[in-house]
Amino acid sequence: MAGVAGTGRISVNRRAAAFVERLEAETAALGVDVHRLANGTRVVDAGVRAPGGFGAGKAVALICLGGLGDVTFVPYDLGGLTIPAVSVTVDRPVIGCMASQYAGWKISVGKFFGMGSGPARAIAVVEKIYAELDYRDEADEAVLVLETDAMPTEEVAAYVAGKCGLAPERLTLVVAATTSVVGGIQIAARSVETAMHKMMELGFDLHKVQAGSGVSPIATPIRDTLRAIGRTNDCVLYGATAALVVDATDDEVEQILDRIPSSASRDYGTPFYELFKRYGDFYKIDPMLFSPARVTITNAATGRTWSAGQLNLELLRSSLGA
Repeated sequence: MAGVAGTGRISVNRRAAAFVERLEAETAALGVDVHRLANGTRVVDAGVRAPGGFGAGKAVALICLGGLGDVTFVPYDLGGLTIPAVSVTVDRPVIGCMASQYAGWKISVGKFFGMGSGPARAIAVVEKIYAELDYRDEADEAVLVLETDAMPTEEVAAYVAGKCGLAPERLTLVVAATTSVVGGIQIAARSVETAMHKMMELGFDLHKVQAGSGVSPIATPIRDTLRAIGRTNDCVLYGATAALVVDATDDEVEQILDRIPSSASRDYGTPFYELFKRYGDFYKIDPMLFSPARVTITNAATGRTWSAGQLNLELLRSSLGA
């Protein structure tokens, strides 16, 4: 395996371990609960039964990125209403966003279901996406973030550990429901990741992306899971911006630019909750919808900068119950 140029021996699992340790060391302050299953797997509850919060949300977002980014909170003007937002920067976006952060691993064991993201994906390598990324982590410990409203069992832990080729005691599972504060934060931290994934779907060579930054509002919490899914998606689709630096030809950028933002989708303009009710199946929604509202690309090779898409604050404000 040739590896991504300039990455050396980056291990997203080892880099993420520092943020897991912080969660365990400051459980009371961060509003999380940490315990071990009978088979030794460490479980960090950051938003299923535990309340979590902004500090925990930042740590979980950084875990998802494999420690290859920076996450800060900034105010966001939603048409006269100020809400918090996540600002994220990533220096190795192919690894940090796609090999680690992307929620591409469906974990379905018995009655348990959760969407897996984070560093353990790069050890298990069960997704087809890794054939294009040319990256694999060979760490002897793994951490997986699960977006779920249920606590994982020993059976779930054994399944994930087995796919990683590790003993269960070498695995950490971090869980947060979509309805939680942490759930909303870690999803809002995906502005760059969603832009990267859309570019990959459009045929752009992601190894030409050098760095990325983005801002996305954080969904206001709601206890209804489907409406929470709607709000968190709407924050990215209608309120997020992403800026990428690439090293490519201008023609390569111009061929895909207008198709990157969410506004290029046939399903654009309808709140995500309504789309889900219309189709009755998440996977029937146009996959081209899942990208930030506005994207800016700078070509380091030529110095040119382009922007496409637009914010839809009126729809977003309605979605967030404001």
